[in-house]
Amino acid sequence: MTNNTTMGNIIFIHGMFQNPKSWDKWDAYFTEHGYNCLAPSWPLHAGDPAKLRSNPPANLGQLGLDEIVTEMESLIHDLGTKPIVIGHSVGGLITQILANRGLIEAGVLISSVAPNGMLDLDWSFFKNSVTIANPLKGDEPIYMDVNTFHSVFANTLAEEEAKEMYQKLATHDSRNVFRDCLTAKVDVSKPHVPLLFVSGSEDKIIPADLVRKNAEAYTDPDSITECKIFPNRSHFICGETGWEEVAKHVCKSLKAHGL
Repeated sequence: MTNNTTMGNIIFIHGMFQNPKSWDKWDAYFTEHGYNCLAPSWPLHAGDPAKLRSNPPANLGQLGLDEIVTEMESLIHDLGTKPIVIGHSVGGLITQILANRGLIEAGVLISSVAPNGMLDLDWSFFKNSVTIANPLKGDEPIYMDVNTFHSVFANTLAEEEAKEMYQKLATHDSRNVFRDCLTAKVDVSKPHVPLLFVSGSEDKIIPADLVRKNAEAYTDPDSITECKIFPNRSHFICGETGWEEVAKHVCKSLKAHGL
């Protein structure tokens, strides 16, 4: 049932190889459930994904994590109230950073990149991490192609569906963003706002075990930390078939905590 009562603000933060267009369905869903939704782009990520792929913005490869975090902090400052933040992948890590700085009301971390040097022994995780961070590539952007998108990012999709989603939503990105993530720090011992971790069991970029490890690292006994793993979902969990179930779980959890 749709709730037409205005709730709080939700900011959706996309991850690498995506832009705000990846949140279109979530934006509509949470708007229908009474929230005021915003989906900002990272610097150099605004526009149509297909055009961004065919003509990558100048200096894309020089973009770093701090620049994105600063952009999100500025948006929150302009709102004047603490929002709920829902972040995917690197957007999840940014959400953790914002929560750690006391800037948000609650955080939903979907397939979140983990802070504090947390790693996973999964082979796909190491292979993809090395490919993206490759120091020999300098500031050259990493160019997402349709085959990699299907095999790594959206591996639970059929080939034709993955190709369609690539054409609609995929972007190229900066290696430096991910490199910065590898040294990002979050104080997981301090009290924090409610944090909901979400993952897909078939994620090849941020394995579900790493998401659990990330959630379990938070140790304050009086703070709320939850973790939900959805079966048969990839890193493309927010866009693949069944995304509504994930969004419904997030919405239900937020409202259960009075948000």
